[in-house]
Amino acid sequence: MAERNNPTHQQQQQRPSRANRTVVPSSTFLQKIQSHAPNTTHFLGFLLLFFVSAATLLILTGLTLTATVFGLVCFMPVIVVSSPVWFPICTFLFLTAVGFLSACGFGVAVAAGSTWMYRYFRGMHPPGSDRVDSARTRIYDTASHVKDYAMEYGGYLQSKVKDAAPGA
Repeated sequence: MAERNNPTHQQQQQRPSRANRTVVPSSTFLQKIQSHAPNTTHFLGFLLLFFVSAATLLILTGLTLTATVFGLVCFMPVIVVSSPVWFPICTFLFLTAVGFLSACGFGVAVAAGSTWMYRYFRGMHPPGSDRVDSARTRIYDTASHVKDYAMEYGGYLQSKVKDAAPGA
């Protein structure tokens, strides 16, 4: 009884020393997971929901497959008789759809390119403009080197032509 009233004994009971305290993050993480874990009733309810949904989907799949087979059996004579008409119609529709989608794709590409060029010429530095500037500089440098080379060796070629044709 006297120990309970002793303030030093209460402090020792309430707070363990630093040497005895070890914080294990994994144990606190596991405690948090366990506190949020479903109980057995929730788990059984989830299993029941899963099995009922799976059974419903399996029944719908069977009905769909049965209806497809029955439809093919019933309509196969009509499909075979009218197939010479279906093939050109399907080919035309396919080519029309491909042409339309291609035109839309090219239109989007032209719009994007035009927007990029507008921004580039207005000085807004769109993405990739540094590569265009680098290529332009390289082309200019190459052209100037070719011009210098032609100026330097142009007289040499003209003298060779005069040697080949002395009367020219």
